[in-house]
Amino acid sequence: MLKTVLKAGLCALMLLPALSGQAQKLPKKKTVLKAMTRTNDYFMKKWPDTGKEIVTNKTRPSHIWTRGVYYEGLMALYQTDKQKRYYDYAVDWGEKHQWGIRGGATNRNADDQCAGQTYLDLYQIDPKPERLREIKASIDNMVQSDKVDDWNWIDALQMAMPVFAKLGVMTKDTAYYGKMYRIYNYAKTKHGTNGLYNPEDKLWWRDKDFVPPYKEPNGEDCYWSRGNGWVVAALVRVLDIMPKDAPHRAEYEQMYMAMIQALPALQRPDGYWNVSLHDPTNFGGKELSGTALFVYGMAWGLNNGLLDKKQYEPIIAKAWKAMVDEGVQRDGSLAYVQGTGKEPKDGQPVNLTSRPDFEDYGLGCFLLAGSEMYKLK
Repeated sequence: MLKTVLKAGLCALMLLPALSGQAQKLPKKKTVLKAMTRTNDYFMKKWPDTGKEIVTNKTRPSHIWTRGVYYEGLMALYQTDKQKRYYDYAVDWGEKHQWGIRGGATNRNADDQCAGQTYLDLYQIDPKPERLREIKASIDNMVQSDKVDDWNWIDALQMAMPVFAKLGVMTKDTAYYGKMYRIYNYAKTKHGTNGLYNPEDKLWWRDKDFVPPYKEPNGEDCYWSRGNGWVVAALVRVLDIMPKDAPHRAEYEQMYMAMIQALPALQRPDGYWNVSLHDPTNFGGKELSGTALFVYGMAWGLNNGLLDKKQYEPIIAKAWKAMVDEGVQRDGSLAYVQGTGKEPKDGQPVNLTSRPDFEDYGLGCFLLAGSEMYKLK
C-alpha cells in the first residue's frame, strides 16, 4: 500500500517540473559553449600534465574511468568547437599512457576499458595503429570467450558498450554487437538473480546489493541517479554509433525510451534530480552528475527526433539553467557533484562548497550534456 501511495505521489509531482518549466527557454548556443569552455579551461589549467597520477585516498594512474569519462566529454566539446588545443590535450593523454589501458590487453574490466572510447575517437581522426592496438586486443579477448557476466554493476554499460559498438562499425564485424548484447542482456536479466533492470519502474538497480528486498528509508527501491545516468549515456552513445540495421539496436532504443519516459516525474522543482531517484529524503538535494547525464540523454533524443519537444524541452532547459546558474562556479569548477561511490550515502556531503574526490567525471558528464544542448534548434 505504501508503495502505491508513494508512486501516486510521484505521478502527481510529475506536473511540477513540467508546468514550472514552461517559462524556461532553451539557452542560446553561445551561452552553452561559454559554459563548456569555462569549465573545461578550469580543468585543463589544473591538470597541465595529462599523465600525472591522481592522488586521493591512494595513487591511481590518470587513465582510470574517471578520467576516461572526462575525455569523452572533451571529445564531445572538440566536435562542438574544433580547437586544436583540445585535440592535442587528448592525444597527449593517449601518448602518456602509450595508448594502453590499466591492466593491459588481457583486462576485461569495463572501467579500465573506458579510456578506449577516446583512443578510438582519436584513431578515427588519425588512424595510427598504436591508438587501436591494446583496446582492440582487450575487447577481442572478450568477444572470443564464452564469459558473459562481466558487467555486474550498471556503470559498466557506459564504460564499455560504446567501445564494442565503435569496433563493430570500424571493423564491420557484427561479432562485437553480438557479444555486447549478450553481456548487456545478462546484466539486464540475470545479475542479482533476476537482473538489474526493473521493468515496472523502468530503472536499474546499481548492482546485486540493491535488488529487493533492499529498500530505501521511505520503503522504495534504491535507484541511484548517476548509475541510471550511466545507463542512459551508454544507450545514447551506442545508438549514436551503431548503424540503423545493426543487430539488437531495437532493444537499446526501446530501453532508452522506457527510461527517458520514467525520468520527468522524478525531476526536482529546481531542475535537478536527487541522488536517490525514488527517495528524496535519503541524502536529498541538488546533484549535478546524474542530472547532466539525464540532460545529455534527453537532448540527444530531441536532436534525433525520438522525444516530444513540448514535454522535454522545458525539462532540459530548466535542468541546464540550474546546472549553469548554480553548479558552474566563478573559477570554472563544478559544485553539487556527488563523489565516487555507488549509492546515495557515498561521496557526501554534496553542496555548493563541496568538491568530489575526483573532479574529472562530473565535468565529462557536463560536457556531454552541453554538446547535445548546443545542437538543439
